Amino acid sequence: MTVSLEVAEGVGTIRIDRPPMNALDIATQDRLKVVAEEAGRRDDVRAVILWGGEKVFAAGADIKEMQAMSYEGMVDRSRALQESFTAVARIPKPVVAAVTGYALGGGCELALCADIRIAAENAKLGQPEILLGLIPGAGGTQRLTRLVGPSRAKDLIFTGRMVKAEEALAIGLVDKVVPAEQVYAEARAWAERLARGPAYALRAAKEAIDGGLETDLETGLTIERTLFAGLFATADRETGMRSFVEDGPGKAKFR
Repeated sequence: MTVSLEVAEGVGTIRIDRPPMNALDIATQDRLKVVAEEAGRRDDVRAVILWGGEKVFAAGADIKEMQAMSYEGMVDRSRALQESFTAVARIPKPVVAAVTGYALGGGCELALCADIRIAAENAKLGQPEILLGLIPGAGGTQRLTRLVGPSRAKDLIFTGRMVKAEEALAIGLVDKVVPAEQVYAEARAWAERLARGPAYALRAAKEAIDGGLETDLETGLTIERTLFAGLFATADRETGMRSFVEDGPGKAKFR
């Protein structure tokens, strides 16, 4: 399998494994959607890591496969392409991308689907589609803009240039930079911490933030209010508040 889900201690690792560069061909895209939906459904998965291995995250689409496609073929395929990435973005649990080596084109777009990105010091990210006479087609024009702002997104997309980890951190494209050998461990520590948290509250927080970004402030506040009130029906809310009153903050053990 080019994409697998490995689960341990509440953390699911979605592993891309298509040597040598983890190019995201059609079969890999379709498999990614299946695995992301599985991670979203499984009760034993409380947080998720996106991981391409120690050498490379994902170097983009399979260009040879794409070159052979006609206009009609891409019209038929483009929705499924976006849906495979959107399935990752919609995992209702905390998701961290552990980025090593190249995350270019579709690889960068996949990292953008995570809630945070931890990058290796040797990581290089970018949207080089313009160099092929194309634009990003798996969410890059939208998710990158929402993350780093329109002018920075236009610079990266118009030029197709790669950015090193240090610049990626400075512009907000990644959230933390660590030595390459520590990337997965850092991502796992983040995921394990949240895997011990209140699952429904984390899900509600992600839904409120992501949903609010797509609408006006008033509607966003309505989303927040509805989700906030709904959490009063959960056992985790009872556990958290009881622990706070009896033992002080930060000591609750959620189911």
